[in-house]
Amino acid sequence: MIAKEKPSAGQSPGNGRPYDVVVIGGGAAGLAGALVLGRARRSVLVVDAGRPRNAPAEASHNYLTRDGVPPGELLAEGRAEVARYGVEVVEDDVVAAEADGEGRFLVTLGDGVAVKARRLLVASGMADELPGVPGLAERWGRDVLHCPYCHGYEVRDQAIGVLSTGPMAVRQALLWRQWSEDVRLFLHTGPEPSEDEYEQLAARGIAVVDGEVTGVEVSGRAGAGDDRVCGVRLAGGTVVPCRALVVAPRFDVRTKVVDSLGLEVAETVVGDGAVLGSYVVARPGGATGVPGVWVAGNVADPIATVSGAAAMGVRAAGEINVDLVEEETRRAVRERRAA
Repeated sequence: MIAKEKPSAGQSPGNGRPYDVVVIGGGAAGLAGALVLGRARRSVLVVDAGRPRNAPAEASHNYLTRDGVPPGELLAEGRAEVARYGVEVVEDDVVAAEADGEGRFLVTLGDGVAVKARRLLVASGMADELPGVPGLAERWGRDVLHCPYCHGYEVRDQAIGVLSTGPMAVRQALLWRQWSEDVRLFLHTGPEPSEDEYEQLAARGIAVVDGEVTGVEVSGRAGAGDDRVCGVRLAGGTVVPCRALVVAPRFDVRTKVVDSLGLEVAETVVGDGAVLGSYVVARPGGATGVPGVWVAGNVADPIATVSGAAAMGVRAAGEINVDLVEEETRRAVRERRAA
């Protein structure tokens, strides 16, 4: 963890010197962007609330050369890397960010400190809204899962349950079948599969279980570290064995900063119109409809993995630096002409 500290005196709002860039969010996207900007010799402040979305997971995956590294370790190393280039990191919430009317932004932190920025990179991620089944939240990221590419290999060849809460459940079950021959689809509150879907499930050997799920069964002891999901309890009391339960959360942007900046938010729609959540609308490089504001990571792409989010941060940072260079060049030309 990084201790909360005030911005340095040389960058405080009182002396009128804004940071070149304030990065809101210190996950993979925010830190990757900060690294690029620090190496570009920009003054950068990263404000991170210290609540990474993947904190419950034991490891991050599909990040070349870093596969299997615990999320906290990855972020700690990232903070150390950006610090080598003069990037400041402060652990705090951003309660508001808004244009100051002079082409700059005023960013207010939870402890009341306000800092100025020439540009903003919003990498505040998103929040996962889990189905309302008792016990899911406590197991989230461990053996209650959503992404087969992130967790499928770790539960390969085990009994996997898929909790249906929407029209994408059959597709989820068919996808997870890649990692195990023992997959069950719990209809729960989801729609009845179509005839074609039933045929697909049967062809792949995926059992369909009727009835609403009322909880998860856990074996072992939490204190001993050997606790894990062992079954799914139905409304009638029946417990169906499984070793992992797949759910489909709703992925929504954290709206505090997004709303204060007036960024455009749209629904994330997949398949035949299923809504997964929301995201901030931006151009491919992360530039939003608000001049001077870029987004990167899950706030702009709900399904981006750690490596994908980092790539988005790198690209956005490159665009931000170019934008600053162009502004500085225009100012230099004006000053030269006025001399």
